[in-house]
Amino acid sequence: MILAIIGVIIGFVLLVKGADFFVEGSGSVAKKFNVPVFIIGMTIVAMGTSAPECAVSISASLHGSNGMAISNVIGSNIFNLLVVCGVCALFQPLEIKKETLKREFPFSVLVAVIIGIMGLIGMKVGHVEGIILVVLFAVFLYGMVRIARNTRKAGELVEEEEIKDLPLWKCLVFIGGGLVAIVIGGQVVVNCSETIARGFGLSETLIGLTICSIGTSLPELVTSVVAAKKNQAGMALGNVIGSNIFNILLVGGLASAISPIAMNMNNLIDIVILVIVSVYIMALVWKKQLLTRAGGVSMLAVYAAYMVYICVREVL
Repeated sequence: MILAIIGVIIGFVLLVKGADFFVEGSGSVAKKFNVPVFIIGMTIVAMGTSAPECAVSISASLHGSNGMAISNVIGSNIFNLLVVCGVCALFQPLEIKKETLKREFPFSVLVAVIIGIMGLIGMKVGHVEGIILVVLFAVFLYGMVRIARNTRKAGELVEEEEIKDLPLWKCLVFIGGGLVAIVIGGQVVVNCSETIARGFGLSETLIGLTICSIGTSLPELVTSVVAAKKNQAGMALGNVIGSNIFNILLVGGLASAISPIAMNMNNLIDIVILVIVSVYIMALVWKKQLLTRAGGVSMLAVYAAYMVYICVREVL
């Protein structure tokens, strides 16, 4: 058991550092093409910081631990919205563009509803549904690329971002090395988490919603907090929204395409909670297009209540 706990810690270190190198290398490549900071946050950074969720969920799917796979995705999204955005707001109130509230944010809610409906029909997300989710992700990514292209054509200014301008060879080393660390870290976390779950008699769902979801969301937390402290709300919020879309469409899609994910009522309840939380945050910021410190505190309180709920649910 002690070795399993140490293994989880080592796995998370590999995940976080691997994601850090991946983001730095990918961000530098994106910067060379003059891509707007919000688009970088929605795509390159979001995919990089969500790579741990991808590694853990796909590893779990390959091991047949589908309960952990879906719970990791949903738990990470709830953590991203309530904790990552909430903590960022404590450091620096986040200004949110109206376009984001009308376009990307509603889309993140829509994909949560879609996977919920898929799970409700037959109580599983199968191979076909997984492929549909991956195709939707490709459409989303294409849309982001078109927005970036139109922004450049319109001659709009690109926001300044704190991304290092690395040599191309170094970018490739960072991207490749980061991905290797992410894959290995994901496998270690899944294997050791399964051992801990069996040792304490805990369900895969609880492990996925707590240990795995919080641990794999550390890159989003670190990246977004750093961006918020540097007054880069676009990067912070874009990272969260992009990560949530990435988690459901690509991570959930690949995991279910590999091995159909059986859904239970608790999974569906968590998806409903994710949708409610998303709508709640949109309501908080809609009028003033600003996530204040008070709003951040309320979001952290909601997450604490959610943690209590899932622990009580496990006992009952």
